[in-house]
This record gives sequence, C-alpha cells and structure tokens, in this order.
Amino acid sequence: MSRIETRLFINNQYVRSRSGATLTVRNPTDDSTITNDLQVAGEEDINTAVVAANVAFQTGPWSSFTGQQRGKCLFRLADLIEGDADSLLQLETMAMGVPKAGVEFMMPLVSKYLRYYAGYADKISGESYPAEDGIYKIVAYEPLGVCASIASFNATFLYVALKLGPALAAGNTCIFKASEKAPFGALALGRLVCKAGFPPGVINFVSGGAQTGKLLGSHMGIAHINFTGSVTAGCKVQEAAAKSNLKRCVLELGGKSAAIVFNDAHIATALACCSFGFLANTGQVCVATSRVYVQDDIASTFIEALRCQFEEARTRVGDPKSSSTLFGPLADKDQMNRVLAYIEDGKIEADLICGGNRIGDEGCFVEPTIFLNPNPGSKVYTEEIFGPVLVVKTFQTEKEAISLANDTQFGLSDASIYTQDISRALRVSALLKTGTVGVNKNFSPEVETPFGGVKASGSGRESGKAGLMEYLEPKTIHISI
Repeated sequence: MSRIETRLFINNQYVRSRSGATLTVRNPTDDSTITNDLQVAGEEDINTAVVAANVAFQTGPWSSFTGQQRGKCLFRLADLIEGDADSLLQLETMAMGVPKAGVEFMMPLVSKYLRYYAGYADKISGESYPAEDGIYKIVAYEPLGVCASIASFNATFLYVALKLGPALAAGNTCIFKASEKAPFGALALGRLVCKAGFPPGVINFVSGGAQTGKLLGSHMGIAHINFTGSVTAGCKVQEAAAKSNLKRCVLELGGKSAAIVFNDAHIATALACCSFGFLANTGQVCVATSRVYVQDDIASTFIEALRCQFEEARTRVGDPKSSSTLFGPLADKDQMNRVLAYIEDGKIEADLICGGNRIGDEGCFVEPTIFLNPNPGSKVYTEEIFGPVLVVKTFQTEKEAISLANDTQFGLSDASIYTQDISRALRVSALLKTGTVGVNKNFSPEVETPFGGVKASGSGRESGKAGLMEYLEPKTIHISI
C-alpha cells in the first residue's frame, strides 16, 4: 500500500502509456482524489500487449508448457493472492468504497476458482470414436490464442479468477482490462503474476475507459473477448467483435432478477435474503434480486418487516474502513447520480416505502430504498439500477408470479424462490427464464456450476467446466484405415 500502481502491466513489466493519456480516480467515500495519473492504454499500448501475448502463445515458453506446468503457475497465483488478500481488498475499498465486511467472501472465492481451474489444466481430454465405417474419428480441444477480458467495477478480483483462470488453464494468453472506476486491484496483481512464474506476455493488465475496451473488441489479433457490464456496452463489444474478425464472445450483461416469496416461505430466510442479502455491495451486484414478488395473503406483514430491515440497514451505511459498516458508497458520482435519477422517477411511478435520498453531501452514499407497486412500464421497475433500490409487487397465484418474473428483457442468474414446498420449487424453477434459480437463497457463485444468462443478459457461460470450454476450440481429425 506504500505505492498504488497506476501503470500498465505488459509483457511482465510496468510501463507508462505511449500516448501519455491519464484518468483521475476519486475516493467515493469522501470525494478525495486518489490519483490523477491512471495510465490509459491507447492503440499503441493495446498493439504491444497483443504482440506480447501472441508471441507468448506461439513461440514463448508458455507455448511449450505442459498442463501440469500451467496448473502450477495458477496454484502459485492463488496462494499469492490469498496471502496478500487484505492489502488487495484495501485497493478495492479505496476505489469503489466496498467495505471489507461486505466482501469477506470474495478473496477466498478468488483463490478457490484459480485452484479449481489449475486442477483442470492437465485434464483437458479429447474424444475418439470406433472406426465402424472405416474412419477413425478423433476430437481434440485446443486453446484459442490471445483472449481479452473486460470487467465491470463491482468485483474485480472475482472477474480475474472467472475469466483468466479457465483461459490460462486451457493454454491461452490474456489481456485483462479492469473498470476505470476500480483499476488498482488488477494492476497490483502484475507483481504477483511474475512471482507465480508466468512467462512474459502470458498475462497483461491494461486500464482505460470505453475507448480502450473498443480497441480490445475490434483488434484483429484477439481471438476471444469476455465482457461483463451493461447491455448497451455489451452490444457495442459484440458489434466490434463481429466487424473485426468475428472473435468469440462471452457476454454477461446484467439483470433485473426476481425473488418470489410464497405464503409458505420461511419468512426469516426470505427477509434476510431480500434485505441485507440484496443490499450486498450497496446493490451493485448484477445478480441482485431487485424485483420482489410477495403472495398477497402475507404481503402486508412481509413488506412491513422488509421496511424495518431496510431502516436497520441504513444505520450500517458508512465509511467502508469502519468495522461496523456493512454498506458503503456507490462507486462514484456518476453512479450515484444515475441511481438518484431512477429514484426520482420512482417517486412518480410508485409508492415510496422507505429511503429515497442521498445521505449527506460528501461522498456517494444513497439510502436503502423500497418502492411498492411500480407502474408496469416504469424505469424503476424495468431497468437495471445497480444500486440499493428494491421494487416490490404482490401476486395471488403461482401462475401470476411466474408471468411477472418472466416479464423482463433480462434473464441472468439468479431468480430466487422462497417456499417450503419442494414440488412447487421444482415446478416454478423449470418455468423461470433465467440462467440460475436459487431456492430459499440468494445467488452465490459455486465453482462447479456454470454462471450466465439468457435473453438480454448475455451469452456464453463462466464458471464450472462450461467456463473452461469457452476457451477451447474443438478440432476433428478423421483417419481412413
């Protein structure tokens, strides 16, 4: 923490941007300037990173590493991140205001993902089929080449593990761009990459805004791009990929997930998940169940209890460095103003139950907010807010609840169902149009299972074996005998 790294990490070296362009990053807790010297990767820098990654893939030491050697590097990186977890998390707290108490799960999960894929590195098998027709058939799985990743600001280290872990296990080389709102954690990993034994060019970290992302999406030397962010930005990434070399895309584009609380739910569990669970990371979570549907015969009791939970949560909003803080500020003033604009729309289009205001006049703090019975077409009901704003509606029948939950352009992990009837849980799960369904729980990443969405929430999968296969190209070989 004696020096915050603001330079680009390319070819195992920290370097300044060729163009000299920089960005200012502020602390969302008190509006103070952290740095005005964040280096912005321009065209020359991206070209340099791609060349370094391609050399490493084609002819460098990495090109001849066995799966076991690749796995060993990933295991070392997991150990190093685990050992430096506290200082790395401080960088996230500084840049986007996430309290340590609010993300205690993250760093152990990062190491867990890296170790999971490290274990896969020497177990990537192919297939063969009997030559019953005189043709012996072999399917091999090969790495793609240079793979780029663009992450959103809310969980930098988790994205590093989800995106780089499988790509490296498969034998690819990588360029990773963190959000310009939270760049320091990823840039700090450069020194750990070297310590872990990765050869030059295998992992590169760059920083910058939308233009840097566009350079990655459109680069002819990149074979694969993995993007986490908004639908609008994801469409631009896919368009750039299509107009360049039709590079493969994995897109995780956010959601407006639903929680359905049936009248037989375990109320304490549902309340905890729909209040403090929803407010994790100040609501800046793509899988947050920001639409809650409550069966009408328990609605009045549940909604009042939910309001009380949000009022209590308001007392736990504050300085993320404090051990008593659970919920910090929003990532920056742009994000705060965006959320406040949604709240003002909500005050017209719905009934405000609690919250609805900025907290103080310093920093980017917003009250935990609940709206009841929003108009069907209102922005607060239909659009992803990415903040501590919950909308609640009531329903009468199971069929109605399913219809309400599916009436959205999104379909990301996770929809949540709260019921003690296992038959109902399985029946409703099958009918919800979403990537993951949680029964009596919020979404939590599990290394063995795929993560991703349907509809406008994106395409492709991360996590689990499915996440590994996104970084492999099948090659078919037919041998006449």
